[in-house]
Amino acid sequence: MSRFNLIDEPWIPVRFLDGTRAELNLRDALLRAKDIAVIEDASPLVVAALHRFLLAVLYRALEGPTDIDQAKGWFKSGLPAENINAYLEQWRPRFWLFDERAPFFQIPDFEPKKWNAWTVLAAEHNANNAKVLFDHIDVTQPGDISASKAVRWVLAIQTFTLGGGNSELRYTKGAPSTKTAMFLPLGRNLEDTLLFCLVPQNRAVLAQDLPVWEREAETLVSLKSGVERGISGYADRYTWRARSIRLRGDEAGNVSALAFASGVENASKDSLDPMLAYRVDKDKGRLPIQFRERGLWRDYDSLMPDDARLAPAVIEHAAALTRLNRERFPQSVMALGLANNPRIEAKIEFWRMERFALPQALLGDRSIHIRSEIRQLLGDAEETQKALWQASRTFACDLLSRGGRDPDKKDVSNFVQQMPASASYWSQLEAAFHDTLHHYTLERDADYIRHDWLKTVRAVLRDVWAQHAASVSTGDAWATRALVRAEGAIGKQLRALNDEIQKYERHHNPQEETA
Repeated sequence: MSRFNLIDEPWIPVRFLDGTRAELNLRDALLRAKDIAVIEDASPLVVAALHRFLLAVLYRALEGPTDIDQAKGWFKSGLPAENINAYLEQWRPRFWLFDERAPFFQIPDFEPKKWNAWTVLAAEHNANNAKVLFDHIDVTQPGDISASKAVRWVLAIQTFTLGGGNSELRYTKGAPSTKTAMFLPLGRNLEDTLLFCLVPQNRAVLAQDLPVWEREAETLVSLKSGVERGISGYADRYTWRARSIRLRGDEAGNVSALAFASGVENASKDSLDPMLAYRVDKDKGRLPIQFRERGLWRDYDSLMPDDARLAPAVIEHAAALTRLNRERFPQSVMALGLANNPRIEAKIEFWRMERFALPQALLGDRSIHIRSEIRQLLGDAEETQKALWQASRTFACDLLSRGGRDPDKKDVSNFVQQMPASASYWSQLEAAFHDTLHHYTLERDADYIRHDWLKTVRAVLRDVWAQHAASVSTGDAWATRALVRAEGAIGKQLRALNDEIQKYERHHNPQEETA
């Protein structure tokens, strides 16, 4: 018996423009997108996966966009409700979550050797690779979850599942875009956000770009021997069957257990994801920007479009749509994703959601230069941090050499890591960087922005080192000597910053003097 159709049942969590919250069905989430502020869920992975799912539906329902002109037409008139309704009715049988023949995103005849608890779907509750503090769910007796939660987590695990581990089917690696930072330019409502992300594809690609519900499910025989194919387009990528799943539901429609194993291997390793930013490695070529322990803001320049086409295509598309409609330009971009342990492939280290301002100057004539301008600001910060690190290392070496000891390199490194100077430096600069992004307007000159940034970097360096100096006991002659010797690197960098600041002041002759 077919139960819980995604088109009719509420399962997509949203916040409306008036601040109220609700869960909507698939049809209403698309047709009422102008009234919705954002998709809102406690999990960043669910938020990203839901956007990608809605985009896959739109690519198929609208059969486009095939070019920027078509995209601009929808941006002006809104999403075509007639096309969306017709498509959903056409494929209604494929959106049943529980169905004997074609359950949504599942392998209908998958009878596993062992049924897994529902917790295997959720990074927040999966004790196998991501047990977190304050999660008190017992994975041996987790109970059950609602169908709405189950479908959200199915989409999230298909988008972000990692490689590694064991499987009763043929082993496959992680999802095509897992371990990356995915970027979403946020519009004034959900409709704008979706239209920003609906990057055009040519007609030939669109014709073959089938999402998972338009494909026949792979057979168990083929999955056991191994299924590998290339990605045909964005809808295919956004609904890739990275894992073979079958939910076991009860009469009330809740899910307590599931079959879970490897899925389809991606053969298109070099195909690009429009939500990702890239960098070029001299040995490995084009690589996606990832979340790391250091703040993602330090890679912010990778979001800015330029001739290299390494920025997220969704940001380039958003700028193209709003160039003549500036009041609808996305004021911010959201970054979502996870990071794994590089030594243990299947172990999740953290998942994250961050938000950044988008410079309005992207709409102006110097848009292709903003990437290099922001890279210069970040380079100023990195260069100054090197001086701070050198000073910290000198201090550590001198302090640990008390009594004629030759300190071990590991001891010096550990001492520097426990010093708060570097963490404080980056923390203060991160807040300042977010403020600086708001200065990238169409009217503001880039030289003035860098002049102010250099003054901020200088002030933060002075403040951080002053805090460190204050923490050193003045009664300890050895520590005082170590501090004095270490200050040489700080002084040298302050002089370099002063020289650079004075160049701008002599050229532009601003009213304020160098501090």
